[in-house]
Amino acid sequence: MRPTAILALVALALPLTLGPLGCAVEPTDSLRGGAAGGGSEEATAGGEAGDDAPMVAADDGVAPTDPSGAAFTDPAGAGVEGFAPGAGTTEVRSTANVNLRTGASTSHTILAVVPNGTVVKLLSTTLNNGFLRVEYRGTAGWSHSNYYAPTAPSSGAPSGGGTSGGSVSGGPSPANAIARARASVGFSYWWGGGAWLGSGPSSSTRGSCSGSCPSCSHSGRYGADCSGMVGKAWQYGDVDLADNSHPYSTFDFARGSSRWSSVSRGALRGGDAMVYNSNGAGHIVLYERGDGWGSPTVFECRGCAYGCVYNTRNFTSAYGGVRRSGF
Repeated sequence: MRPTAILALVALALPLTLGPLGCAVEPTDSLRGGAAGGGSEEATAGGEAGDDAPMVAADDGVAPTDPSGAAFTDPAGAGVEGFAPGAGTTEVRSTANVNLRTGASTSHTILAVVPNGTVVKLLSTTLNNGFLRVEYRGTAGWSHSNYYAPTAPSSGAPSGGGTSGGSVSGGPSPANAIARARASVGFSYWWGGGAWLGSGPSSSTRGSCSGSCPSCSHSGRYGADCSGMVGKAWQYGDVDLADNSHPYSTFDFARGSSRWSSVSRGALRGGDAMVYNSNGAGHIVLYERGDGWGSPTVFECRGCAYGCVYNTRNFTSAYGGVRRSGF
């Protein structure tokens, strides 16, 4: 047998693991107790769940879904005013996957879909027909104010097992893990990265990701991928948020360790994680609150197209709960 044929057979026999870097695809099954369905949330293995998935724009009044199963939202009627930013506000955060349009009405052309949890630049604090003038990834347009909020997610008393309070500089605890994860929201996705600022992102610090991971490129000093964010939130590796550190991958988090243990999704508490890893594909999120088998609210660095976000969505039955030792 030729040497090249032998190498090919050996390669097929070896298990695929990602090692310490990146996050990979997840199955699309999003029903409680359902079996993992065909396809995946993204187009490329080795990327993070949702990374580089095509954003499908919706006609107003219709609720199609993006590849992660989340509905796009845009009001069917004009003239409904929602969030009104105060004077001096320069950035806002989307609270749903919302259309960016060429003008301030639903009759204007859709330029892009702003993913849930994305921090965008606010170009004007004046509402026009209920729409905000914003800039997303270098594209200026109009997006409805119903689906925007202040950049910092609310840290009010959560329900369903959540944890309030916390500090980005305190020692390991569930509340502090949530505070550290919250600070990552708005920073870019960085394959193999784990660094952000406790004060949150700005236009000059959030960084940017382009391309299809793992062959994606990142610019800037700050950003994280899914496992880099959870590892940093749990204070493993270099605990300084501003220093890049990525000690574990989803391959590690999905397996037993003295540093964490499995927990039922029905018993999740704030600061726990939900992880999936199989055949070289995986993703991990930091749980804040809600029904672990329904649509929990989580922090996640979701991919180039999303960055690090704070959102509520459902997860496949392939995910398991994980709790850090000491939590």
